[in-house]
Amino acid sequence: MKTLPLLSVVAALLLSGCSVGKYEYSREAMERVDMSVTGIPTILGLGTMGTSIPLTPEYSLTAAHVAKFAVQRVKAYHPYCDLAIIYHKNDLKTLPAFRAGKPGDAVKMFGYSFYSAMPVESSGVNLARTGIRNEWNKSPCIAMASNAGVVQGMSGGAVYNSDNTVAGVIIGYSREIKNRRRDQPVLKDVSLYIPYSDFSKWLARETTS
Repeated sequence: MKTLPLLSVVAALLLSGCSVGKYEYSREAMERVDMSVTGIPTILGLGTMGTSIPLTPEYSLTAAHVAKFAVQRVKAYHPYCDLAIIYHKNDLKTLPAFRAGKPGDAVKMFGYSFYSAMPVESSGVNLARTGIRNEWNKSPCIAMASNAGVVQGMSGGAVYNSDNTVAGVIIGYSREIKNRRRDQPVLKDVSLYIPYSDFSKWLARETTS
């Protein structure tokens, strides 16, 4: 696939009460990710929900906007991307392997649906790398846009490459992505995740210190 030029997201980035693309119930997701309940009460008296990725026996990886309100303590926030490491006891037989993907690569996304509290997954391909700027993502943060489906609650979930390595962390979706120079829509209804290539050094530093 031809790599698109760096794009600029101009729509909502968080999984707030909506979804894009197709997703389905998945038993496999239960092995890949954990449900992360936050302390924010809802009208039903329950907390809101996100997802986290078991990282080591002591830590999990998630989105910063999930970690900020999670019941688990936060070990570290990424300096400019929507990522955080939280303290979480994990029973891991093997540690997850990470590998950076590229546009055109096939991916699978795993997380938990806020609406059903069930594990879900989706499939798609990477479309383009894009700059993102909002409360949680600042320069020089870069995300990967994909046509894999996402639903509220999957924030902090895992994106897997076809070789069973982790490609990145789900942070949300965008209804529209525009070319920065031409101010014209290039992609619509895409999921967004932070690719491993943009947080590998931070992750290594924070999990060994």
